[in-house]
Amino acid sequence: MSAPSRMGPSVSMDCAVDLETRHLFPTYAKTPLRVVGGDGCRLYDDGGRVYLDMLGGIAVNALGHAHPRIVAALREAAAEERILLHSSNLYHHPYQGPLAARLATHIGLSRVFFCNSGSEAVEAALKLARARARRVKHLRDFETPEIVALHGSFHGRTAFALSCTGQKSYRAPFAPLVPGVKFVAPDDPEGLVRAVGQRTAAVILEPVQGEGGVRPIAPDFVRAARALCDNAGALLIADEVQCGLGRTGAWSACRQAGAAPDLVTLAKPLAAGLPLGALLGRDELAQNLGPGSHGSTFGGGPLPCRLALAFLDAVEQEGLLAAAETRGRRLMTGLRALAKDGGPIEEVRGRGLMIGVVLRGKASEMTDALLERGIVAGTAGERVLRLLPPFVITDGEIDRFLDVFASVLAATGRAGGAP
Repeated sequence: MSAPSRMGPSVSMDCAVDLETRHLFPTYAKTPLRVVGGDGCRLYDDGGRVYLDMLGGIAVNALGHAHPRIVAALREAAAEERILLHSSNLYHHPYQGPLAARLATHIGLSRVFFCNSGSEAVEAALKLARARARRVKHLRDFETPEIVALHGSFHGRTAFALSCTGQKSYRAPFAPLVPGVKFVAPDDPEGLVRAVGQRTAAVILEPVQGEGGVRPIAPDFVRAARALCDNAGALLIADEVQCGLGRTGAWSACRQAGAAPDLVTLAKPLAAGLPLGALLGRDELAQNLGPGSHGSTFGGGPLPCRLALAFLDAVEQEGLLAAAETRGRRLMTGLRALAKDGGPIEEVRGRGLMIGVVLRGKASEMTDALLERGIVAGTAGERVLRLLPPFVITDGEIDRFLDVFASVLAATGRAGGAP
């Protein structure tokens, strides 16, 4: 089959999938789901079947799909005769400053750098930390400013972010990576003490590890990292790309754990589906990213910033921080009620609407079984079912998921294995 001369609504889904198969790099193990639309916590496939979305685009769709505020912002922009899609960061536009100010208020850090993704936000944080360490610690050229990261962590796909990702399976194909990174177990405060020293530029951690199995880091460990950074003159970087901006019931998951970070990275839900990442930092750190030291061609463009302001409006005005906490508690309570001794569930963990269900079998088999029953869920490792539903999920939708999940677990028990 030859490729069509133009792409658009007239192209069938069969044709689109065939073109993907023949032309895309095979970087994703895709499910058979063929999505064409969505609203709220519902997704629609090309056959008209409705699915309950318990993954939220891997934490991107915090407002669900087609949220009225986001749709209104898009329509308002599209109706403008002189719509500004890009102007470059050499010039000012009306949305970047107001967005930075509101993020600064919510996160408690006054400086913002905009980019396109979580990986880029992490990359900027790590570069800033090393630049600062060279300046304030007076390191010689052959001395590498060190980064301390955690085993089980995931910080992104760029070279520096990947170097700080504490999972060998992600790093090994691309070695050697950026040197000077030490890894510590997240439940080993003594190991953290040994790792942090005078050459430490930063400690980077996810307050709730995402790809590492939806594993909350103990608040005592996070606070210990803060104290050690203070003693060593290092920075504490909170990677909140997945757990930030309300996912755990708070604007900042690190502050929720009782520690004030020096740098925070954000992305996933920020622009409601358009690419936008952000690095936030203390005011005195701004000198480490001066003119020409770092940049992003598309970061902080007019339309993503415009949608990000609408996202913040929704979270603030619709009480979605509290909703993430209370609805997460309802979901967690229901899941733990299903976790019977000796059953398919080994553990339920998480915070807010970021939940991992540790299974005794393969999580991929569970997601396949749920998809057959109209539920979209994800995995975080071989045995962890990952749930990241939109903040707007209703009690009824939570109960529907729990009912379906219970039926899948019952089928698993009867079969003695996979559902």
